Amino acid sequence: MSDLNTPQAPASYEHHCASLNQQPPEVAGQSPLHHADLATHASQGPAQGNVIFRELPLLGHLTLRGSQSNTSFMQGCASVLGIPLPITPLSMVTHHDVSIRWISPDEWLVILPNSQAFAVEQSLRACITGHYSIVNVSGGQTLIELSGPDAVNVLKKSMSLDVHPSVFPVGKVASSLFAKTTAILSHTEENCYQLVIRRSFSDYIWLWIQAASQEYGLVVRT
Repeated sequence: MSDLNTPQAPASYEHHCASLNQQPPEVAGQSPLHHADLATHASQGPAQGNVIFRELPLLGHLTLRGSQSNTSFMQGCASVLGIPLPITPLSMVTHHDVSIRWISPDEWLVILPNSQAFAVEQSLRACITGHYSIVNVSGGQTLIELSGPDAVNVLKKSMSLDVHPSVFPVGKVASSLFAKTTAILSHTEENCYQLVIRRSFSDYIWLWIQAASQEYGLVVRT
């Protein structure tokens, strides 16, 4: 039987081209909440309140997947990121301006300055062998922060997850429903929480937080 119709890979094809033609880090972007004009809310809104809202926009978000038994993967990530991937379930680690959230036994979310994301991805691909995955999801999600003495009460209104500090201490991470969408919640400091949310739901969550915080007093900071 003839094999003339069998597809052939082009001679120039290389397996490591999975990074595609990504935009270089200097390309400007817009925050998912740019239309909400948070700067105006911050300057014209109340200066005092028990819930403080802040968006941490335009950061780099890299989803890493690989086996903990892959020494090349684990050591390569530690070398490039400057800190080992957390292997304790529901935990996070930070190193300078890089934070790594444990998502599952073979998945981590790395958040870092957007200007570093492209170079970090290339460095990881250059030093890791075996089966692994690196996906730049920066454009599809954003990071918001809720702090203040009543921030935890806003979370209690919004999530079925038990967020009492006795069971959700500083350093803990969990993926859960927030209102009617999903979020990755991190307890970063005392009375301070960060939520990784999908870009397409950012406006909905911003409106929800305004309503849920009304009785406590909402302060917006940029």
